[in-house]
Amino acid sequence: MKLSTLSLALGLVASLALTGCGQNSTPNSQQEAAKVSPNTLKPEFQSRLDIYTPVTLTADLSHLSANQKKMVSLLIDASKIMDALFWQQAYGKNKDAFLAGISDAKTRTYADVNYGPWDRLKGDEPFLVGQTEKSLGAQFYPEDMTKEEFEAADIIDKTGLYSVIERNDKGQLYSVPYSVYYLEELTKASELLLEAAKLAKNKEFANYLTLRADALLTDNYQPSDFAWMDMKSNTIELVYGPIENYEDMLYGYRAAFEAYVLIKDMAWSEKLVKYAATLPALQKGLPVDAKYKAEMPGSNAELNAYDVVYYAGHSNAGSKTIAINLPNDEEVQLQKGTRRLQLKNAMQAKFDKILLPIADLLIVPEQRANITFNAFFNNTMFHEVAHGLGIKNTINDKGTVRQSLKEHASALEEGKADILGLYMITQLFEQGVITEGKLEDYYTTFLAGIFRSVRFGASSAHGKANMIRFNYFAENNAFKRNEQGLYSVDMAKMREAMNGLSNLILTHQGNGDYQAVAKLVADKGVIKPQLKADLERLTTANIPVDIVFEQGKEVLGL
Repeated sequence: MKLSTLSLALGLVASLALTGCGQNSTPNSQQEAAKVSPNTLKPEFQSRLDIYTPVTLTADLSHLSANQKKMVSLLIDASKIMDALFWQQAYGKNKDAFLAGISDAKTRTYADVNYGPWDRLKGDEPFLVGQTEKSLGAQFYPEDMTKEEFEAADIIDKTGLYSVIERNDKGQLYSVPYSVYYLEELTKASELLLEAAKLAKNKEFANYLTLRADALLTDNYQPSDFAWMDMKSNTIELVYGPIENYEDMLYGYRAAFEAYVLIKDMAWSEKLVKYAATLPALQKGLPVDAKYKAEMPGSNAELNAYDVVYYAGHSNAGSKTIAINLPNDEEVQLQKGTRRLQLKNAMQAKFDKILLPIADLLIVPEQRANITFNAFFNNTMFHEVAHGLGIKNTINDKGTVRQSLKEHASALEEGKADILGLYMITQLFEQGVITEGKLEDYYTTFLAGIFRSVRFGASSAHGKANMIRFNYFAENNAFKRNEQGLYSVDMAKMREAMNGLSNLILTHQGNGDYQAVAKLVADKGVIKPQLKADLERLTTANIPVDIVFEQGKEVLGL
């Protein structure tokens, strides 16, 4: 999972109530809009063209050998294929024609950042004239397919991560494996990974690259996930393939292509070693009945810090990920745990350019000193660690939590990770395991972080999780807002709210209670007027919403 698309939650909930995943505009309205001026920016989106601030994505490569630098170059080439495949999944196969049809350079760049004509940080609203609403199922399903039709159909690999649903000439639904549907592109990607594997002196990394190359052509990713968990000492890192299922907002079944090329920060990684071993004990102490924490996470999970040198595909669309927790395979997690990758250079950029300015505008002066990069780094890290806590399978034979909660599974999982991350920090700080800063730093930075994240919108998994947490905290007086519109943390009440929300989420997950979770999202997954007004103050102050990268081999000098 990652701190990773985005209508206000009310709009999403309303759209989910529809039976299909198709488009909402009528043919006539589409034709009229097209006559006006297709693919030009709608006036109301003019102010949004500057919500991303550019960041040069680089790292110190001086310690790499010539072969390692060549390997990084190959991995970037392979990542570009993941980027092209994600364009197909999100928009369709005609990316170049689409972008070429946008005459204004700034608007064209905005479309490129969003991987299509839909604003990922504004509820996936179409920002170009003549464009229809984005299908909730993206390009994973036929646009005219209804939920009733899908659920009644007898389809091989119906809920699989690695297949596309198509319609045959008789109108029947069927699935096509990624390895078949994207054969040409995945064959080239596989070849590049194998070429990189030959340059890798680290045997574990070479094995991973080889198995991942095979997985692209077989759709069997589990062996490479296990191999990825066995990597310990490689300097160069690659996250690659169809991984996260956030783009499938219809069901959350299908995985989207993405890639990260990373360089390990050995010094920072060394600082994090002690935390991974704490998971089993923290699982036992979770504030929920024993049956909801009976599964024991793997104790050999790793925490490491990296500088990212290339993002591609889903990871690069809209808001940028700053931490990763993988693999998502529940069986691998239970046997091996997970690896948590903290993307330090991207994290530092967001802290400096976004979080500190937000704190200066929305946090009371006496608590601004509690906004620290160390707290931001640890809050982000423990969010990823917390994905390993709780429960992966329901307690009442409803299958996995992901399958039971369907399109709401990702939102609740992100909400769990957010709140249990803070719970873990609280426990470890009081045990003396965490020694940097004060507990107030973590709580205050956590609150400021909600303001940063909620600007991504409330329709993505992360966005809904943000709003559920914010509104739950507000209802339980975890923070106060004064007459000047400045917020302050109430430490005692925030702790009570943290425990209460932890219990609520873990219980819903363990029960696989789809209806209860849907109600939670509908009730609390919304941006209320007061918060909306406060977020507008950030826009007026020209505080960026997120970052966009200047990246590639030229930037790195390769």
